[in-house]
Amino acid sequence: MSGLLSGIGRRALFTLDPETAHGLSITALKSGMVPGCRADSDPRLAVTVAGLAFPNPLGMAAGYDKNAEVPRELARLGFGFVEIGTLTPRPQPGNPRPRIFRLVRDQAVINRLGFNNEGHAAAHARISPRRRDGLLGVNIGANKDTEDRAADYVAGIACFADVADYFTINISSPNTPGLRNLQTRAALSELLNRVLAERDAKQTRIPVFLKIAPDLTEPDLDDIAAECLAQKLDGVIVSNTTLSRTGLSADPKAGEAGGLSGRPVFERSTIVLAKMRQRLGKEMPLIGVGGVDSAETAAEKIRAGADLVQLYTGFIYGGPLLPGRILRGLSKICDREKLAHLSDLRDTRSADYATRDIPA
Repeated sequence: MSGLLSGIGRRALFTLDPETAHGLSITALKSGMVPGCRADSDPRLAVTVAGLAFPNPLGMAAGYDKNAEVPRELARLGFGFVEIGTLTPRPQPGNPRPRIFRLVRDQAVINRLGFNNEGHAAAHARISPRRRDGLLGVNIGANKDTEDRAADYVAGIACFADVADYFTINISSPNTPGLRNLQTRAALSELLNRVLAERDAKQTRIPVFLKIAPDLTEPDLDDIAAECLAQKLDGVIVSNTTLSRTGLSADPKAGEAGGLSGRPVFERSTIVLAKMRQRLGKEMPLIGVGGVDSAETAAEKIRAGADLVQLYTGFIYGGPLLPGRILRGLSKICDREKLAHLSDLRDTRSADYATRDIPA
């Protein structure tokens, strides 16, 4: 088995600059150096969400495969779905380096990448001829210097409608100035109106999800939930990275600007997830992201109200064997709790989480 799968291989990558190590991991997947290591299929893990049949609820979040270089290879590691992007209409370099920082003691990462990507055309060229190997989500955003942000999201729908299984509208990255202002009720209403009109003009109805931040107030959540219900959105992804540094160890990199992801975000994002479940009702699909790095953390997201879960930072620390370990662990949870289906866990703890205060 490839050395990249071993603890030694991961420790070697950790001696490199995080962005360099990330590029090497993409290269290794593309080259076949990392063999597929799917867990055995367990029908108890399958779930249908927004009309899509997911073989299991575990997905790779946006941010890892920004430019659609390895979605099939990631699916072969066991992920039930892979989300590429964030993609903007025009290529952009993002913010200056260094812009990714590992907080190893906290099993966390701070990034201020700023939607660095090669643009719509380059990504579409890679995925249009692909054979289906799992479900593909396309996470779309706006260029930093655009004059009409909503138009950039509409362009994403138009470009990828022939290849996407679902879209994610990313308005929650903290690294593009002013982007999170699109989460206000009036701005969100205009954005969703335009995006969904473009989607509805297509021959096939593709689900559209909205990705929100974990740094929202209760009134913010009220407004977002009301707009999602009014627009009959297909689902909400909770959540993106946080600007909070609550609970971090005394790592000198903790003061770096950018969004924090990984284990310290688990509680905050799970509380926001449950509060959105409370506001959106039982029918609206929710995807839980933030601090998922084990079968138990994945299951806890489902208990708090998630239909699906995603990870990224956990993959950095757990390596490419992690998806298989999580899926086997979820099967064991089904055995232990005598579940006919993993989704039977959904909402069993959402009321508990929803009553908690969002951490400062």
